[in-house]
Amino acid sequence: MTTTPHDDSGTAKRPGFWAGVRQITRRVTQISAVRRTVRVITITLGRLYQDDGWAMASHLTLSALMALFPFLIFVGSVAAFIGQQPLADQAAELIFQTWPEDVAAPIAREVSRVLANPHTGVLTISILVTIWLASNGVEAIRAALTRAYGSEQARSFLFLRLQSFGFVFIGTLAMLALAFLGVLGPLIWTMLQRWWPNLTDFNQSFQIFRYLIVGSLLLAALFAAHLWLPGRRWKGLRIWPGILATLGGWWLATSAFATYLERFANYVTTYAGLASIVTALFYLYVMSLILIFGAELNAAIARTSPRASRRKDETPAPPPSLPPANDD
Repeated sequence: MTTTPHDDSGTAKRPGFWAGVRQITRRVTQISAVRRTVRVITITLGRLYQDDGWAMASHLTLSALMALFPFLIFVGSVAAFIGQQPLADQAAELIFQTWPEDVAAPIAREVSRVLANPHTGVLTISILVTIWLASNGVEAIRAALTRAYGSEQARSFLFLRLQSFGFVFIGTLAMLALAFLGVLGPLIWTMLQRWWPNLTDFNQSFQIFRYLIVGSLLLAALFAAHLWLPGRRWKGLRIWPGILATLGGWWLATSAFATYLERFANYVTTYAGLASIVTALFYLYVMSLILIFGAELNAAIARTSPRASRRKDETPAPPPSLPPANDD
């Protein structure tokens, strides 16, 4: 028979608040999906530390910043080569469109100065050096993803570099194509408004559509990076959780960072003339860390999948060692 505890006054004691919270927590953690989710997150954070994710994020940040200007210079060279130099400015605007205003503005000004000078020598040695520097950013992403996935197969240096060059070329063409749509789209929208004036009520929806285009480009770039850059090819369905987590993390981090810079931060007082550089480095570091976290999340999900557990259980045990032979 269960008795209810009483105090000295003879009234029944009610369970405390924290006791109720612990009881609810125990019931929730008994759900298999919740247990696996907690395990996946725990493994992801642990592997992020063991794989030097914090240091790899620093390496990726510096490589991305050093590859940004060469990539945009190459975009400007290709745009000038095809006779569409203004598309380079549109491409740069697309890149910085999703960045916080305080981070993007100083870098965008310097990019505009660089792109103001036409770069027509696509086949010169300087452009080849530019492509090489831009491909270093791809190599940094490859190193981070390969370490996160824990899969590294021997591939030739020439193949890896050609693949990085391919990413740079495809990225350049994609940026110019989107820039062309960015120029052509508003013109078509203006013409449609002349024919149907009621479309002016949907101007905000048109701006949202432009953000969706940029988001689609980011999604395609992430998918290609997770699929082809690591040392082992993963199936498309297995890399989607990390990609979606990366996109969601980037959106939350960008919104939070923009709010922080707008209301609280005062980098000018602390870093003086280096404020814009420090702000960009910190922002890119957070973005790089989220990218590595997404890859570690995919690897953790694969390690905790029922299929992986079955394979581990089905692994035959080593044969028992035979006792030493007796010479007598």
